[in-house]
Amino acid sequence: MTLPIARRRLALILGTIAAVGPFTTDMYLPAFPAVAADLGATPSAVQGTLVTYFLALALGQLAYGPLADRFGRRAPLVGGFAVYTLASIGCALAPDIGSLAMLRFLQALGGCSGMVIARAVVRDVATGPDAVRLMASLMLVMGAAPVLAPSIGGLMLLLTGWRGIFTVLAAYGVVVLLLVALTLPESLPIERRRRDSPLGTLLLFGSLLRDRHFLGHALAGTMPVAGMFAYIIGSPFVFMEMFGIAPQIYGLIFGINAAGIVAMGQIVSRLAHTRPPERLLRFFSMIPAVAGLVALGGAALGSFWGIATGLFFFVASIGSVGPLAVAAAMARQ
Repeated sequence: MTLPIARRRLALILGTIAAVGPFTTDMYLPAFPAVAADLGATPSAVQGTLVTYFLALALGQLAYGPLADRFGRRAPLVGGFAVYTLASIGCALAPDIGSLAMLRFLQALGGCSGMVIARAVVRDVATGPDAVRLMASLMLVMGAAPVLAPSIGGLMLLLTGWRGIFTVLAAYGVVVLLLVALTLPESLPIERRRRDSPLGTLLLFGSLLRDRHFLGHALAGTMPVAGMFAYIIGSPFVFMEMFGIAPQIYGLIFGINAAGIVAMGQIVSRLAHTRPPERLLRFFSMIPAVAGLVALGGAALGSFWGIATGLFFFVASIGSVGPLAVAAAMARQ
Protein backbone atom coordinates (compact mmCIF):
# COMPACT_ATOMS: atom_id res chain seq x y z
CA MET A 1 0.00 0.00 0.00
CA THR A 2 1.34 3.41 -0.95
CA LEU A 3 0.32 6.42 1.10
CA PRO A 4 -0.35 9.72 -0.71
CA ILE A 5 2.70 11.37 0.85
CA ALA A 6 6.45 10.96 0.31
CA ARG A 7 8.37 8.50 2.48
CA ARG A 8 10.53 11.22 4.02
CA ARG A 9 7.53 13.31 4.90
CA LEU A 10 5.88 10.26 6.44
CA ALA A 11 9.04 9.55 8.46
CA LEU A 12 9.03 13.16 9.69
CA ILE A 13 5.39 12.94 10.77
CA LEU A 14 5.80 9.55 12.45
CA GLY A 15 9.07 10.57 14.07
CA THR A 16 7.46 13.68 15.54
CA ILE A 17 4.61 11.57 16.91
CA ALA A 18 6.85 8.82 18.29
CA ALA A 19 9.40 11.27 19.71
CA VAL A 20 6.95 12.37 22.39
CA GLY A 21 8.22 9.49 24.55
CA PRO A 22 11.91 10.42 24.66
CA PHE A 23 11.07 14.13 24.60
CA THR A 24 8.79 13.83 27.64
CA THR A 25 11.36 11.76 29.50
CA ASP A 26 14.54 13.66 28.69
CA MET A 27 13.31 17.25 28.90
CA TYR A 28 12.43 16.67 32.55
CA LEU A 29 15.74 15.17 33.69
CA PRO A 30 17.73 18.38 34.37
CA ALA A 31 14.90 19.57 36.62
CA PHE A 32 15.17 16.76 39.19
CA PRO A 33 16.99 18.84 41.84
CA ALA A 34 14.65 21.80 41.30
CA VAL A 35 11.53 19.63 41.63
CA ALA A 36 12.85 18.10 44.84
CA ALA A 37 13.56 21.53 46.31
CA ASP A 38 10.25 23.11 45.24
CA LEU A 39 7.99 20.26 46.36
CA GLY A 40 10.00 19.35 49.45
CA ALA A 41 10.63 15.84 48.14
CA THR A 42 13.57 13.49 48.43
CA PRO A 43 15.66 12.61 45.35
CA SER A 44 14.24 9.07 45.42
CA ALA A 45 10.69 10.43 45.44
CA VAL A 46 11.46 12.53 42.36
CA GLN A 47 12.97 9.49 40.68
CA GLY A 48 9.71 7.75 41.54
CA THR A 49 7.84 10.09 39.18
CA LEU A 50 9.98 8.67 36.40
CA VAL A 51 9.30 5.10 37.55
CA THR A 52 5.53 5.68 37.39
CA TYR A 53 6.01 7.18 33.94
CA PHE A 54 7.86 4.08 32.71
CA LEU A 55 5.29 1.79 34.32
CA ALA A 56 2.46 3.44 32.40
CA LEU A 57 4.62 3.41 29.28
CA ALA A 58 4.91 -0.37 29.52
CA LEU A 59 1.25 -1.00 30.33
CA GLY A 60 -0.06 1.41 27.70
CA GLN A 61 1.91 -0.18 24.89
CA LEU A 62 0.14 -3.49 25.56
CA ALA A 63 -3.23 -1.80 25.06
CA TYR A 64 -2.60 0.45 22.06
CA GLY A 65 -1.58 -2.36 19.72
CA PRO A 66 -4.97 -4.14 19.89
CA LEU A 67 -6.82 -0.80 19.89
CA ALA A 68 -5.00 0.37 16.76
CA ASP A 69 -5.67 -2.96 15.04
CA ARG A 70 -9.38 -2.70 15.84
CA PHE A 71 -10.14 1.01 15.33
CA GLY A 72 -7.42 2.08 12.91
CA ARG A 73 -4.35 4.19 13.56
CA ARG A 74 -5.72 7.71 13.81
CA ALA A 75 -8.49 7.40 16.44
CA PRO A 76 -6.29 5.91 19.22
CA LEU A 77 -3.66 8.55 18.49
CA VAL A 78 -6.16 11.37 18.91
CA GLY A 79 -7.50 9.89 22.15
CA GLY A 80 -4.04 9.18 23.53
CA PHE A 81 -2.68 12.63 22.88
CA ALA A 82 -5.77 14.30 24.30
CA VAL A 83 -5.01 12.48 27.58
CA TYR A 84 -1.33 13.37 27.24
CA THR A 85 -2.02 17.08 26.77
CA LEU A 86 -4.40 17.33 29.73
CA ALA A 87 -2.01 15.38 31.96
CA SER A 88 0.89 17.66 30.95
CA ILE A 89 -1.15 20.69 32.01
CA GLY A 90 -1.86 18.93 35.29
CA CYS A 91 1.87 18.26 35.82
CA ALA A 92 2.58 21.97 35.40
CA LEU A 93 0.09 22.69 38.20
CA ALA A 94 0.94 19.76 40.50
CA PRO A 95 0.90 20.82 44.19
CA ASP A 96 2.94 17.90 45.56
CA ILE A 97 5.13 15.00 44.53
CA GLY A 98 2.33 12.43 44.83
CA SER A 99 0.11 14.34 42.42
CA LEU A 100 3.02 14.76 40.03
CA ALA A 101 3.69 11.01 40.06
CA MET A 102 0.03 10.23 39.30
CA LEU A 103 -0.13 12.79 36.50
CA ARG A 104 3.13 11.49 35.02
CA PHE A 105 1.47 8.06 34.92
CA LEU A 106 -1.45 9.50 32.93
CA GLN A 107 0.91 11.48 30.74
CA ALA A 108 2.77 8.32 29.73
CA LEU A 109 -0.46 6.38 29.30
CA GLY A 110 -1.57 8.88 26.67
CA GLY A 111 1.78 9.62 25.06
CA CYS A 112 2.84 6.03 24.47
CA SER A 113 0.16 5.79 21.79
CA GLY A 114 2.58 7.57 19.47
CA MET A 115 5.43 5.16 20.18
CA VAL A 116 3.29 2.11 19.35
CA ILE A 117 1.22 3.37 16.46
CA ALA A 118 4.07 5.04 14.58
CA ARG A 119 5.71 1.62 14.26
CA ALA A 120 2.39 0.05 13.27
CA VAL A 121 2.11 2.53 10.41
CA VAL A 122 5.60 1.54 9.28
CA ARG A 123 4.46 -2.07 9.12
CA ASP A 124 1.35 -1.02 7.18
CA VAL A 125 3.30 0.68 4.42
CA ALA A 126 6.66 -1.12 4.19
CA THR A 127 8.33 -4.51 4.58
CA GLY A 128 11.87 -5.93 4.57
CA PRO A 129 14.69 -3.51 3.71
CA ASP A 130 12.15 -0.74 3.01
CA ALA A 131 10.86 -1.11 6.57
CA VAL A 132 14.42 -0.92 7.94
CA ARG A 133 15.10 2.27 5.99
CA LEU A 134 11.81 3.85 7.04
CA MET A 135 12.42 2.87 10.67
CA ALA A 136 15.94 4.32 10.47
CA SER A 137 14.54 7.57 9.05
CA LEU A 138 11.99 7.60 11.86
CA MET A 139 14.86 7.08 14.34
CA LEU A 140 16.61 10.10 12.82
CA VAL A 141 13.67 12.31 13.77
CA MET A 142 13.19 10.57 17.12
CA GLY A 143 16.91 10.93 17.81
CA ALA A 144 16.60 14.69 17.60
CA ALA A 145 14.26 14.65 20.61
CA PRO A 146 16.79 13.53 23.23
CA VAL A 147 19.41 15.77 21.63
CA LEU A 148 17.21 18.85 22.02
CA ALA A 149 15.08 17.94 25.05
CA PRO A 150 17.62 18.26 27.90
CA SER A 151 18.91 21.54 26.49
CA ILE A 152 15.38 22.91 26.19
CA GLY A 153 14.61 21.60 29.66
CA GLY A 154 17.70 23.31 31.07
CA LEU A 155 16.74 26.57 29.35
CA MET A 156 13.16 26.41 30.59
CA LEU A 157 14.49 25.67 34.06
CA LEU A 158 16.39 28.96 34.00
CA LEU A 159 13.58 31.01 32.45
CA THR A 160 10.37 29.66 33.98
CA GLY A 161 11.28 26.97 36.51
CA TRP A 162 10.45 23.28 36.18
CA ARG A 163 6.73 23.88 35.68
CA GLY A 164 7.43 25.62 32.38
CA ILE A 165 8.84 22.34 31.07
CA PHE A 166 5.42 20.71 31.34
CA THR A 167 3.79 23.73 29.70
CA VAL A 168 6.02 23.14 26.68
CA LEU A 169 5.10 19.45 26.70
CA ALA A 170 1.39 20.34 26.74
CA ALA A 171 1.99 22.52 23.69
CA TYR A 172 3.76 19.58 22.04
CA GLY A 173 0.65 17.48 22.65
CA VAL A 174 -1.50 20.08 20.88
CA VAL A 175 0.91 20.12 17.92
CA VAL A 176 0.73 16.32 17.60
CA LEU A 177 -3.07 16.38 17.76
CA LEU A 178 -3.14 18.86 14.87
CA LEU A 179 -0.53 16.85 12.98
CA VAL A 180 -2.58 13.66 13.23
CA ALA A 181 -5.84 15.38 12.38
CA LEU A 182 -4.53 17.34 9.39
CA THR A 183 -1.66 15.41 7.83
CA LEU A 184 -1.58 11.72 8.79
CA PRO A 185 -3.61 9.47 6.49
CA GLU A 186 -5.23 6.30 7.80
CA SER A 187 -2.94 3.41 6.87
CA LEU A 188 -5.16 0.52 8.04
CA PRO A 189 -8.32 0.18 5.93
CA ILE A 190 -11.49 -1.17 7.53
CA GLU A 191 -11.27 -4.52 5.75
CA ARG A 192 -7.86 -5.23 7.33
CA ARG A 193 -8.86 -4.41 10.90
CA ARG A 194 -9.11 -7.15 13.52
CA ARG A 195 -12.23 -7.90 15.55
CA ASP A 196 -10.68 -10.02 18.28
CA SER A 197 -12.42 -10.38 21.63
CA PRO A 198 -10.40 -9.62 24.79
CA LEU A 199 -9.78 -13.36 25.15
CA GLY A 200 -8.73 -13.56 21.51
CA THR A 201 -6.27 -10.73 22.08
CA LEU A 202 -4.75 -12.55 25.05
CA LEU A 203 -4.46 -15.72 22.98
CA LEU A 204 -2.74 -13.72 20.25
CA PHE A 205 -0.24 -12.38 22.78
CA GLY A 206 0.34 -15.94 23.92
CA SER A 207 1.03 -17.10 20.36
CA LEU A 208 3.59 -14.34 19.96
CA LEU A 209 5.34 -15.41 23.15
CA ARG A 210 5.60 -18.92 21.72
CA ASP A 211 7.00 -17.69 18.40
CA ARG A 212 10.77 -18.04 18.78
CA HIS A 213 11.46 -15.91 15.71
CA PHE A 214 9.39 -13.00 17.01
CA LEU A 215 10.41 -13.32 20.63
CA GLY A 216 14.13 -13.56 19.91
CA HIS A 217 14.15 -10.45 17.77
CA ALA A 218 11.82 -8.60 20.16
CA LEU A 219 14.14 -9.32 23.09
CA ALA A 220 17.17 -8.27 21.05
CA GLY A 221 15.50 -4.90 20.49
CA THR A 222 14.11 -4.38 23.98
CA MET A 223 17.11 -5.32 26.13
CA PRO A 224 19.21 -2.30 25.08
CA VAL A 225 16.15 -0.07 25.60
CA ALA A 226 15.74 -1.51 29.11
CA GLY A 227 19.36 -0.61 29.80
CA MET A 228 18.75 2.90 28.49
CA PHE A 229 15.79 3.30 30.86
CA ALA A 230 18.05 2.36 33.76
CA TYR A 231 20.50 4.99 32.51
CA ILE A 232 17.74 7.61 32.28
CA ILE A 233 16.53 6.94 35.83
CA GLY A 234 19.97 6.79 37.45
CA SER A 235 22.05 9.26 35.46
CA PRO A 236 20.65 12.49 36.96
CA PHE A 237 21.78 11.39 40.42
CA VAL A 238 25.08 9.88 39.24
CA PHE A 239 26.14 12.78 37.04
CA MET A 240 24.71 15.78 38.88
CA GLU A 241 24.96 14.61 42.49
CA MET A 242 27.93 12.22 42.57
CA PHE A 243 30.13 13.89 39.94
CA GLY A 244 28.83 17.46 40.40
CA ILE A 245 27.85 18.03 36.77
CA ALA A 246 25.73 21.17 36.21
CA PRO A 247 22.20 20.60 34.82
CA GLN A 248 23.10 22.36 31.55
CA ILE A 249 26.24 20.22 31.09
CA TYR A 250 24.24 17.13 31.93
CA GLY A 251 21.81 18.08 29.16
CA LEU A 252 24.74 18.44 26.75
CA ILE A 253 26.09 14.99 27.66
CA PHE A 254 22.66 13.48 27.22
CA GLY A 255 22.31 15.19 23.85
CA ILE A 256 25.66 13.82 22.66
CA ASN A 257 24.56 10.32 23.59
CA ALA A 258 21.32 10.79 21.68
CA ALA A 259 23.22 12.10 18.65
CA GLY A 260 24.87 8.69 18.56
CA ILE A 261 21.41 7.14 18.06
CA VAL A 262 20.94 9.31 14.98
CA ALA A 263 24.36 8.43 13.57
CA MET A 264 23.91 4.69 14.06
CA GLY A 265 20.45 4.82 12.52
CA GLN A 266 21.84 6.40 9.37
CA ILE A 267 24.62 3.82 9.14
CA VAL A 268 22.07 1.01 9.32
CA SER A 269 19.83 2.72 6.79
CA ARG A 270 22.65 2.64 4.24
CA LEU A 271 23.71 -0.92 5.02
CA ALA A 272 20.12 -2.19 4.74
CA HIS A 273 20.29 -1.71 0.96
CA THR A 274 22.69 -4.62 0.58
CA ARG A 275 22.49 -6.78 3.71
CA PRO A 276 19.58 -8.65 5.36
CA PRO A 277 18.33 -7.33 8.75
CA GLU A 278 19.13 -10.58 10.61
CA ARG A 279 22.78 -10.49 9.57
CA LEU A 280 23.17 -6.83 10.52
CA LEU A 281 21.41 -7.41 13.84
CA ARG A 282 23.87 -10.12 14.84
CA PHE A 283 26.76 -7.72 14.31
CA PHE A 284 25.29 -4.58 15.87
CA SER A 285 24.02 -6.47 18.94
CA MET A 286 27.63 -6.89 20.02
CA ILE A 287 28.00 -3.12 20.53
CA PRO A 288 25.72 -2.73 23.59
CA ALA A 289 27.21 -5.89 25.10
CA VAL A 290 30.75 -4.52 24.95
CA ALA A 291 29.67 -0.97 25.86
CA GLY A 292 27.83 -2.23 28.93
CA LEU A 293 31.00 -3.91 30.17
CA VAL A 294 32.95 -0.69 29.63
CA ALA A 295 30.38 1.29 31.66
CA LEU A 296 30.47 -1.37 34.38
CA GLY A 297 34.26 -1.14 34.55
CA GLY A 298 34.07 2.65 34.77
CA ALA A 299 31.58 2.39 37.63
CA ALA A 300 33.80 -0.06 39.50
CA LEU A 301 36.76 2.32 39.15
CA GLY A 302 34.73 5.43 39.92
CA SER A 303 35.74 6.86 36.54
CA PHE A 304 33.42 9.47 35.07
CA TRP A 305 34.91 9.10 31.58
CA GLY A 306 34.73 5.31 31.75
CA ILE A 307 31.03 5.47 32.59
CA ALA A 308 30.32 8.21 30.04
CA THR A 309 32.17 6.41 27.22
CA GLY A 310 30.43 3.10 27.83
CA LEU A 311 27.04 4.79 28.05
CA PHE A 312 27.60 6.70 24.82
CA PHE A 313 28.12 3.56 22.76
CA PHE A 314 25.40 1.67 24.64
CA VAL A 315 22.79 4.37 23.98
CA ALA A 316 23.98 4.91 20.40
CA SER A 317 23.53 1.22 19.62
CA ILE A 318 19.76 1.62 19.99
CA GLY A 319 19.76 3.53 16.70
CA SER A 320 20.98 0.39 14.94
CA VAL A 321 19.59 -2.50 16.99
CA GLY A 322 16.10 -0.96 17.28
CA PRO A 323 15.18 -0.63 13.57
CA LEU A 324 16.79 -3.98 12.72
CA ALA A 325 15.03 -5.87 15.52
CA VAL A 326 11.62 -4.33 14.71
CA ALA A 327 11.92 -5.11 10.98
CA ALA A 328 13.10 -8.68 11.64
CA ALA A 329 10.46 -9.36 14.32
CA MET A 330 7.59 -8.15 12.14
CA ALA A 331 8.83 -9.91 8.99
CA ARG A 332 6.70 -13.02 9.64
CA GLN A 333 3.81 -11.38 11.49
